[in-house]
Amino acid sequence: MSYDRAITVFSPDGHLFQVEYAMEAVRRGSTAVGVRGKDCVVLAVERRALAKLQDPRTIRKIVSIDDRSVLAFAGLTADARVLINKTRTEAQSYRLTCEDAPSVEYLARHIAQTQQRYTQRGGVRPFGIATLLAGFSEGGKPVLYQTDPAGTHSEWKAQVIGGRNAKSLREFLEKNWEEGLEEERAVRIGVQALLEVVDSGAKNMEICVVRPGGAKSIMEEKDVDAIVKEIEAEAEEGKTKASPADE
Repeated sequence: MSYDRAITVFSPDGHLFQVEYAMEAVRRGSTAVGVRGKDCVVLAVERRALAKLQDPRTIRKIVSIDDRSVLAFAGLTADARVLINKTRTEAQSYRLTCEDAPSVEYLARHIAQTQQRYTQRGGVRPFGIATLLAGFSEGGKPVLYQTDPAGTHSEWKAQVIGGRNAKSLREFLEKNWEEGLEEERAVRIGVQALLEVVDSGAKNMEICVVRPGGAKSIMEEKDVDAIVKEIEAEAEEGKTKASPADE
């Protein structure tokens, strides 16, 4: 039927199938996790295995939008590049007009507006990405926003986008997140969530800590690996303790 192909036509039961297909593209993408701490926001993303001769620096799932905001995405990388460039242009335009940096909420709203615009006109298709936008509010509090292909944006304490296991990872975050998380604990929760979907441990993870002022710090692989080994050792110890009880 035409409503299956046309972006501007609703199906009889009220669905826009092209938007839902874009959300499926996000689900087929690599996982990204955002965790808001007391004075930081942690973004943790799954890095898919690279070709042996490929330069890893050319594949980035975490990028700076402005010097106060950092974005992670799941979905089509080419679509992300276009949307990121549009958002960076808007951030610079805002600075030129208002002589101040745009807030994270403003940028999240702009991204969502752009994504929504591409669901309402003929001759275009939706962006096949969802984003997590991290930074600090004007009051100095850490904030985390999510946008999706439908063009909605919302604020979260912790959130997962992309991957087939997003629902179970979200349940994990609901159980483990608490108000006032220290940076170390927030990083650990992010790594622990990714371990559910990543096979090769730290090698296939990218962890970014956004600190006050929007300063972005990408963790070294050896530091992430130390956290991974610590989590795995604790899990192994838990199994060992549980075994005698079962007997």
